[in-house]
Amino acid sequence: MPKFPVDAPQPKVIKALEALGFRLIREGNHIAMERQNPDGSRMPFTMPNHRTIKGSTLRTILTQVGISRDDFLKAYEDA
Repeated sequence: MPKFPVDAPQPKVIKALEALGFRLIREGNHIAMERQNPDGSRMPFTMPNHRTIKGSTLRTILTQVGISRDDFLKAYEDA
């Protein structure tokens, strides 16, 4: 199993999240993304617009949106 990224490049994180069904909504000081759930609800979140995303920030985002570590790592490796 690949290790969880410590300082993940932001473009690669965005590609991985897009592969998991999220879409980019807004980009400024923070990046806003959301996913449309099958029941019609939306799952929004924001993350800082930095060149790299810290591992702790990434783990918090994944917990908030309900994505498992393994699912993210698979999408991240493919991105």
